[in-house]
Amino acid sequence: MSVSLNSAYSQFSKSDLPLAVGIQMLSKVKQSAEAQGAQMVQMLQQSAPPQAGSKIDIRV
Repeated sequence: MSVSLNSAYSQFSKSDLPLAVGIQMLSKVKQSAEAQGAQMVQMLQQSAPPQAGSKIDIRV
């Protein structure tokens, strides 16, 4: 019994598998974005002391 490619695609597209794959991909993208955001926050915290720029000395 041979299954045509069109028939196989039709069955695949009607299944829940494409939705599950899409959800997993979005989950991985979200995890990656969260990790990059945490790294960015850490980098910014280490880049300059918190008191830097809080006072401006002006002399004329």
